[in-house]
Amino acid sequence: MPGKEMSPKEEDGQKGYKRGRDKPSGVMRDPDLDEPQIGHLLQTAEAITKDYPNDDWLHLTGLIHDLGKVLLHSSFGELPQWAVVGDIFPVGCAFDESNVHHKVAKENKTTFPSAALFIIRYHSFYPLHRFGAYSYLMNEEDKENLKWLHVFNKYDLYSKSKVRIDVEKVKPYYLSLIEKYFPAKLKW
Repeated sequence: MPGKEMSPKEEDGQKGYKRGRDKPSGVMRDPDLDEPQIGHLLQTAEAITKDYPNDDWLHLTGLIHDLGKVLLHSSFGELPQWAVVGDIFPVGCAFDESNVHHKVAKENKTTFPSAALFIIRYHSFYPLHRFGAYSYLMNEEDKENLKWLHVFNKYDLYSKSKVRIDVEKVKPYYLSLIEKYFPAKLKW
């Protein structure tokens, strides 16, 4: 827009780039830090690990919570940003089938507790977990799971930094959690 200063993200939007992707390399990036997405996922998981050492399911949830963002990449369909990630607003419709990472976890009969699936599905549903909107639609299990979502969100939103996690160092631990909670072969 003429006469208006724009952030790099806004400039990318004006150029038609998809937020969250580095156009030349195709590397998935966290839009808040312009860092590779894996950095955000590992920072979230590692911060949770420090404070909740006995809840390994929560560590893995931190690692995979934004897994759906791979759908932005050309190798996985290059879906538009609005169709993959972002705030969730109910519009009186059934939960959309395009929310695949929750569906993949559920249909593959993971041994994740329901709180993990709830976190994956609703971590961007800010009207619910920030303001209590739609809570009248929740059952007792949802209310219990919401407590874990509140725990999770402080790590998702506030553990971002420029400090890089050594992927090779933590990789064996997270691979062991994937083996523990997911079958060897996933159905997509």
